[in-house]
Amino acid sequence: MKISFIVCVYNEKDTVLAVLERLRTVDLGAWEREIVVVDNCSSDGTRELLRQVDMPGVQIVYHPYNMGKGSSIRTALTHVTGDYAVIHDADLEYDPDDHPKLLALVEQGAVAVFGSRTLGGRAVYEYVHAYWGIRFLTALCNFLFGGELTDTGTAIKLVRTDVFKALNLIGNGFDLDFELPAKLLKAGVKIYEAPINYRPRTYEQGKKITVWDGLHSIWVMFRERLGLTPLWKQNTPPVLEGLPSVESRPQS
Repeated sequence: MKISFIVCVYNEKDTVLAVLERLRTVDLGAWEREIVVVDNCSSDGTRELLRQVDMPGVQIVYHPYNMGKGSSIRTALTHVTGDYAVIHDADLEYDPDDHPKLLALVEQGAVAVFGSRTLGGRAVYEYVHAYWGIRFLTALCNFLFGGELTDTGTAIKLVRTDVFKALNLIGNGFDLDFELPAKLLKAGVKIYEAPINYRPRTYEQGKKITVWDGLHSIWVMFRERLGLTPLWKQNTPPVLEGLPSVESRPQS
C-alpha cells in the first residue's frame, strides 16, 4: 500500500526541509510513500528554498496567493496517488516517527486515524486557552456527531484517499480541521486515534492558529450538524461500500 503525506507550508523556511527529510526517511515498513507539498505563497524565503528541492517522491505545488491551510489540503488532494493520505504540518510540532502508529491501525482495517496529543493522559500546550479550547471543541464534536475523540484539533489526520476525496470539504483555513471529523462521523466512519508526540510553538516562534479560528470552528460544526453543506461531492461513487465488519475493525 501507499501513503501520501500532505504538507501545507506557509513561512516555514527554518523547518520545512527537516520535516521533508524526516518524512522521506521514517521507517514505514512495506509502505510506499509520496510527499505532496503545497506552499501557500510564503513570503519569508520558504518558496525560494522549496524551488531548490530535488528529492525523489516529493512534489511541490505553489499557490498564487495565501489561500489558507484548508485550501492547501484540498489542492493537495487533487495530486495525491496513495491509498491513504495524511496531513503533516511543515513545522516541527509533530514527529514524523509517529506515523507508523497510525499505519498499524490502518493495517487492521481503519478508514480514518487521527494522532492524539492527549491520549494516555498526556497534554503539552504552550497556552492555557489552547488546552481548554481544544477540550471544548473536542467535546462539542463528540456531542454533535457521536464521536469518541480525545483531540479533534490535531493536525495529524489520516483518511483513506477515496473517502477523503469524496467528502465535500469546503474549508479554506483551520476550519477544515473540524469540518473533516464532523463529516467523517456524520458519514458513519469510525475515527480511531493513536498517541503522538507534540512540541507546541509560541506565536513568537511562528504559531498561526488563533482564538478566532476556534470560534469559527464552532460555527463550522453546527453548520455540518444542520446539514447546510452537502456531505459528499456530486456524483460520488459509493466509497463506503465494502468496509470491514465492526467485529474485524481495530479495537479502540
